[in-house]
Amino acid sequence: MRRDVVELRRFYAGPLGHAVREMVGRKVDEAWGQASGLDVLALGYATPFLDGLSRARRVVAAMPASQGVEVWPTGMRGGSGNLACLADEETLPFPNAMFDRVLVVHGLEEADDPLAFLREVWRVLAPSGRVILTASARSGLWANAEGTPFGSGRPFTRRQLEQLAREAELEPLAWSRALYVPPVEGLSRYAEGFEQVGARLWPRFAGLILLEAVKQTFAVKPKGLKAPSRAFAPGALKPARNPALARDGVDRG
Repeated sequence: MRRDVVELRRFYAGPLGHAVREMVGRKVDEAWGQASGLDVLALGYATPFLDGLSRARRVVAAMPASQGVEVWPTGMRGGSGNLACLADEETLPFPNAMFDRVLVVHGLEEADDPLAFLREVWRVLAPSGRVILTASARSGLWANAEGTPFGSGRPFTRRQLEQLAREAELEPLAWSRALYVPPVEGLSRYAEGFEQVGARLWPRFAGLILLEAVKQTFAVKPKGLKAPSRAFAPGALKPARNPALARDGVDRG
């Protein structure tokens, strides 16, 4: 059972939620910049992390039916009207290959069928489109914090997330971690310090894993597209370990 949208909105309005916005939003900005001229889909409850995508051509938020939906945006794009919709996570109401970027937050952990969820992401991604998957880290403190949205559903290891992405014909490109601050409201003001120190001293205890993957357009399963597409990873996230990508000559430095 997914967290209700009212609970999610309440969390992100509080001190811990603001810290999460800052830490995770920064990762998205580093990976995609302002998404100039791109079409972006926010899937799950990803709207708190979209402020940096100010030059995207289109940004749409799709929220699972079992979670509920809220009106969005609330001031970020004045005059544009509501850009959020309620959606069946396994049958998204969008045409094939519509989006250049998909951001998934609070999506995988509570999905009834994570693989079917990601196959829908594959379907709506344009050729060579990219997705950032965020998921609670199994070894982190946030996965056990039931008072936060990250304490619901199934947490993941990096290996599990990469394997799931590949099963959905999404090839991992790069990965990162975030949320080293303990999920304690009184410590939220020190989130930046925890982030800097934690990344160096105890990286395995991060609360979130972020995996960026690219759509494999030569895959056969969903639509049988045959033309291979070369992918280029941004420098912001760490390269995923995949010898096949190295053989392609893609520079991950």
